[in-house]
Amino acid sequence: MTRLLTLAVLASCETRAADNVTVAAQREGDAVRVSAHAVLRATPPVVWRTLTDYEHLAEFIPGMQKSKVVGHEGAATIVAQTGEAHLLLFSYPIDVTVASVLHPPNEIRIHLIRGNLKQLDGGYRIKPLAGGRLALDWSGLIRPELALPPLIGEVLVRRSIEDQFLGMVREIERRVASADKASAEWLNLR
Repeated sequence: MTRLLTLAVLASCETRAADNVTVAAQREGDAVRVSAHAVLRATPPVVWRTLTDYEHLAEFIPGMQKSKVVGHEGAATIVAQTGEAHLLLFSYPIDVTVASVLHPPNEIRIHLIRGNLKQLDGGYRIKPLAGGRLALDWSGLIRPELALPPLIGEVLVRRSIEDQFLGMVREIERRVASADKASAEWLNLR
């Protein structure tokens, strides 16, 4: 019986993959509105812990070089982040401090405090679905300090958010698989 349970847990690890990952960007004046969506096989607590693991974001978010909690203001966690967005020969350095306001168990709002963007307002939403899946959405409005060239600006922002969002999704999946593997190993000890 224990072996059957172990095989079932391991099989669920292998079938984990984000479904329906989409990222869209649309110019709004000198800003770009971006939305990202994925369907994951994960529990809300694993997703929440990954989204709020500020000190380790640079380890799994492409383009992010540093992410550090620098304080708290009321309900907001203040996070300083640096990195770079790349598209072919174009790159845009990112150096921001944001307020991350948690609305457990399903929403995190992000707002720019200072940095080299004029505006960054957005956030994550987690929505449980049937069958042990959930929808993870990110949407936001990004207004760079420097004017971005038409079309290239939208593609640069969309590509950067897509890379970051996929990095987050892969880390969530890695953490779920790691927890499943640990459960399977524990079952083998019994």
